[in-house]
Amino acid sequence: KFSAVLAELEGQLPVAAPDAGFYLWPETPVSDIEFARTLYTEEHVIVLPGRFLARESGGINPGENRVRMALVATVEHCLEAAQRIVHHLGRL
Repeated sequence: KFSAVLAELEGQLPVAAPDAGFYLWPETPVSDIEFARTLYTEEHVIVLPGRFLARESGGINPGENRVRMALVATVEHCLEAAQRIVHHLGRL
């Protein structure tokens, strides 16, 4: 799943394969909340804004401007979601 999705997102979003787990944490070109909201409303793909998963410390939230992508669906569904994300990025 990681290979297929990362190949689709290459050059589109700053993201790398994790050492373990089934999440990707790409940086977003706009606010993580705005990115997640518009991705859902326009492409029907659900990601979680990173700031919802991190605690602010010293005025900084390490999850801000990142989203969590859970690669739990089939390879085909994950790849289709990645293609929709790329389509969405082209409209930002």
